[in-house]
Amino acid sequence: MEKIILDCDPGMDDSVAMIMAMNASSLSLMAVTTVNGNYPADVTAKNALKVRELMGRDDIPVAKGMSSPMVRKAPADPFTHGSDGLAESNLAEPKGALSSLHAVELIAKIVKENPDEVTIVSTAPMSNIAMAMKMYSEMVPHIKGIVAISGAFGLNQASFLNATGDTPQSEWNVYVDPEAARIVYESGVPLRLIGLDIATDFGVDFSDEDIRTLEKKEGSGASFLLNAIRFVRKRGFGAYCAVIDAMAVAYVMDNSLIEFKKYHVGVDTRDGLTLGMTVRDGRHHFIWENLPLLDVAVHADYKKFLNMILETV
Repeated sequence: MEKIILDCDPGMDDSVAMIMAMNASSLSLMAVTTVNGNYPADVTAKNALKVRELMGRDDIPVAKGMSSPMVRKAPADPFTHGSDGLAESNLAEPKGALSSLHAVELIAKIVKENPDEVTIVSTAPMSNIAMAMKMYSEMVPHIKGIVAISGAFGLNQASFLNATGDTPQSEWNVYVDPEAARIVYESGVPLRLIGLDIATDFGVDFSDEDIRTLEKKEGSGASFLLNAIRFVRKRGFGAYCAVIDAMAVAYVMDNSLIEFKKYHVGVDTRDGLTLGMTVRDGRHHFIWENLPLLDVAVHADYKKFLNMILETV
């Protein structure tokens, strides 16, 4: 069973990722850590508690993390997940409490207690992870790996048309805290990046038959997903918006889901037109080998991914 920490900023797609991680028999979800991202840190922490209670998983600790990026002010997300941050699902106010530990402390504690066994699934700005690396550097070599929804690498039209950051070619999680992303990218920890190229591909959509299947399913997870799909479609967006972050969890569940290729990658931390842009050096010659060599997602089995969601929620 794969031990994971889910570092997230719920957000409806983070919530679907939480639901999958909680339901997956192949995963042991050690903790959910939250951070400023889609919404301020207070909101993302509360939303994680709401989803935990929706799924009846009070055994899983939820810890609130960084309330701002490492060195800059938090931007406002141009994409809204609704007034509640959860696709207007109107979940009940949580009764359970947050962990007494800060998310950064909890990440370090779990990794130290389970050396070389824990994969961090990152579906948010990397502020918590980068700060944990800075504060607890002795922990870094013992992170098994990081699987992240992070970056946009120009591999296809989805990378450009579906850019989620507030600059023309950036992805939201990197754009919010590019300095944190740079720290994690350069940490030496085995890192698998699932960019917008793959996570927002136009093949990630649910058929009418899929919707009927969800309507027939019993359980809170299926109801939440169905509501999220209807929410984004009503606003003119593709259904992929409801499940972007779930792809990272699905990959940890089944490594055959996504094909990766190694590229040298850099993060632009300069203010202006290219802030948060992830630059992939894929040249035959004159490669900037000083940039970290990372695994970048280049292809996914979208039909399998959608089936995994339908089976797991």
